[in-house]
Amino acid sequence: MADDIVLSIRGMCKSFGRNRVLDHINLDVRRGTVMGLMGENGAGKSTMMKCLFGTYQKDEGTIILNGKEVNFSGPKDALENGVAMVHQELNQCLDRSVTDNLFLGRYPKTKGGMVDESKMRKEAAELFRRLGMTVNLTQPMRNMSVSQRQMCEIAKAISYNSEIIVLDEPTSSLTVREVNKLFAMMRMLKAQGISLIYISHKMDEIFEICDDVAVLRDGHMVMQKKTSETNMNELIAAMVGRSLDNRFPPVDNTPGEPILSIQNLSTKFAPHLQDITFDVREGEIFGLYGLVGAGRTELLETIFGVRTRASGRVYFKGKLCNFTGARDAMEHGFAMITEERKANGLFLKGDLTFNTCIANMDHYKQGIALSDPKMIRATQQEIKTMHTKCMGPDDLISALSGGNQQKVIFGKWLERDPDVFMMDEPTRGIDVGAKYEIYELIIQMAKQGKTIIVVSSEMPEILGITNRIGVMSNGHLSGIVNTKETTQDELLRLSAKYL
Repeated sequence: MADDIVLSIRGMCKSFGRNRVLDHINLDVRRGTVMGLMGENGAGKSTMMKCLFGTYQKDEGTIILNGKEVNFSGPKDALENGVAMVHQELNQCLDRSVTDNLFLGRYPKTKGGMVDESKMRKEAAELFRRLGMTVNLTQPMRNMSVSQRQMCEIAKAISYNSEIIVLDEPTSSLTVREVNKLFAMMRMLKAQGISLIYISHKMDEIFEICDDVAVLRDGHMVMQKKTSETNMNELIAAMVGRSLDNRFPPVDNTPGEPILSIQNLSTKFAPHLQDITFDVREGEIFGLYGLVGAGRTELLETIFGVRTRASGRVYFKGKLCNFTGARDAMEHGFAMITEERKANGLFLKGDLTFNTCIANMDHYKQGIALSDPKMIRATQQEIKTMHTKCMGPDDLISALSGGNQQKVIFGKWLERDPDVFMMDEPTRGIDVGAKYEIYELIIQMAKQGKTIIVVSSEMPEILGITNRIGVMSNGHLSGIVNTKETTQDELLRLSAKYL
């Protein structure tokens, strides 16, 4: 069964204006297997899957599903024919319940034509039970963490009885424990003959869960092999056109004296932080690790002034800095990249210039008006610094891949030249080559005396780019370790301390 071809793509082409995004793509997916799909940001992975799913209409080529040519008119058509897709950026009705989100667009009806809520609850409960997931079906999606919402979206895709499920960066917000749960779910689906297309930048995951792997580079399919027949170096070379000898650059910054002091910080509203105290040194890269829900994001938000404190103080350079909001924090030299791109202030209808300069508009004023040439020059410099793949400063931000949008977010904050840069999952959804560039940038900023606090759910990353690591557990700071002197086992032990 595993050798049967369930999906065959032949000669797929797609252009946006004069820009050819996909150029005669061929791909075969075997039944009951996981196909890993890799490539740099902007290589065409998501575009290819959106053409399959009917979100975009391809320009050329054929899609053959179970031996028959198909051409889906839209996502609804694809879902009804056994193809589901879980997108990287979740698009859910946050004020509606888990059950409502599961059945949106396909509510079961009673004989009287009313929505059959009893049937919805029963089927939803059975679905999550079968998947081994414990979920409060009546709570609004807004109350759930990003990882919980991601798992619910995967469950929704499964509920369509799909033959093929596309997962676009599904583990970008998941911890090791949640990734293991997802992989167990994927293996269960494979055993049922379901095929999965797994888009990821995480090499370790590709080799752990995927049977086959395909690599896109600049809109061309440059590799398709069984994972057992390739290795990490070959994949990296196929993706970026060159080899990377090490996954992480040398962390050669020299931290100075303590410059940022967090003292007895607690939050007023749930999820609660309890009496957090630690110092960060000037020019230090301080990591925050822990399970999702441990309080890492809440800690950054409280320092930044966007979450209400119950008690505690923040000192920077010896001065009290209990910020009243993001603007107050920014004016004191703080910057923060949030976990979700949508929360980072990207204006999807705006161009790169507007999105790059929006956080520092006063800097570009000439009299009372904004100086367009000055803004364009600044944007061009950030495009060069971040190696952003785009046509130019006037490109719409919505035309960029998710990873390149993340680079614009970095560039926006770099324009403010912050003293303290807090980053929540900064390499989420970024390819291996771009990750290395981000790591180099973080280390270079630290060497210039910038203070960096970085949250990451990727244990190799948190161990690969930091000087020290604070471990969060259920709203508590359970310990601080020197990176060079710790192990993965120690981080896991500390992350479970208050559970």
